[in-house]
Amino acid sequence: MFRNLLIADSGKGQVEEMVRMLREIPPCRQARINLLHVIPEQGGTNLQEHRERSEVLVKAAIQRLGLTASEVTTIVRQGDTKQTVLLVADEIDADLIVMGSRGLGRLQSILANSASQYVFQLSTRPMLLVRDDLYVRAINRVMVTVDGTGVGDDAIRLACELVRGIPGGSLVGVHVTRQDITPSRGGKSPADEVLGKAVQQARGLGVEMKPIHRTGDVSRTVCQLAEELKTDLLVIASQDRRPLVAKALVDLDRLLGSSVSDYIRVHAPAPVLLVREPEGRR
Repeated sequence: MFRNLLIADSGKGQVEEMVRMLREIPPCRQARINLLHVIPEQGGTNLQEHRERSEVLVKAAIQRLGLTASEVTTIVRQGDTKQTVLLVADEIDADLIVMGSRGLGRLQSILANSASQYVFQLSTRPMLLVRDDLYVRAINRVMVTVDGTGVGDDAIRLACELVRGIPGGSLVGVHVTRQDITPSRGGKSPADEVLGKAVQQARGLGVEMKPIHRTGDVSRTVCQLAEELKTDLLVIASQDRRPLVAKALVDLDRLLGSSVSDYIRVHAPAPVLLVREPEGRR
């Protein structure tokens, strides 16, 4: 399923453990690992010295991951980390971007110039975000949000492809509505219909998905369910649009507002795999 994984991390936190877990899953075993290290623009005038130091850090990361140099493409660039991750992801046509995060809230992320928050907000490629404060477990229990949209179907497809390759793996599909809706004459509510279609989609992909419907605040309910179910990986679909004014600017209104995906990024009790609507479908 995955051909190119772009690992963009400072070498701290749980990202390397997450990569090890991914490589144990058949759909990810044959993926090319691209390890990116970015030299800050303000790193000083001795670029060669910084590049040599970066190469040492990258080699150490390869050893910790238990890989050989032939299995990894190392990429060392100088520039702004946020922009460089997005640029390199496009250059190598990455199937998945993996980044670490300190789990900062919206305003904190903006003030701290968070690279992971920026990429999470702007990338249209699938992105796996692993907070530093999470204990990364082997992936067995996967939860996916179900919303009946095209990008929601993409998230279900990706979740199914992952679970299908995990012996004993399980998948739960969660649909959250803000209030209960009275069932129609046929006895089914709109939530029942959305979940029913999702279950059929998953079954067509060879996976039995357990459907769950809850009412309440979407972002908080998803996080609560992930905690209750002891979820190892949370797959969410997001139709959040990138800024229309300029791709280089973070959409402050959205970051400070009620973005469901951003709340889950900060509060989910498991690594979050974000699936966005591809550019060509908009």
